[in-house]
Amino acid sequence: MAKAFQVKAEDNVATLLEDAAAGVVVEVLGAAPSVVEPREPVVLGHKIALREIPAGDPVVKFGVPIGVATRPIHPGEWVHLQNCASPVDERSSTLDVSTGATTDMAYD
Repeated sequence: MAKAFQVKAEDNVATLLEDAAAGVVVEVLGAAPSVVEPREPVVLGHKIALREIPAGDPVVKFGVPIGVATRPIHPGEWVHLQNCASPVDERSSTLDVSTGATTDMAYD
């Protein structure tokens, strides 16, 4: 069983402490111990949703908003660039999910 860590009870995401496969239960340690089942593989250091996060709602980690859901995020989903945008960096939604490289401009 993989493990993740939730810093504050109000956090709606936890950070993976090891890689987690889809469908394999993850033990959530920390502020509000629980379990969550990943809907897709989530790698070490990335975030997983602990509960439903409606589109437009804040993604909360460390007890503070770190982003905004760009679409509904379901429990067990990987929370990253494909479904979360920065409220301070308008280009965050244009970054490549795998590499983080910008996709809104051409490089020669």
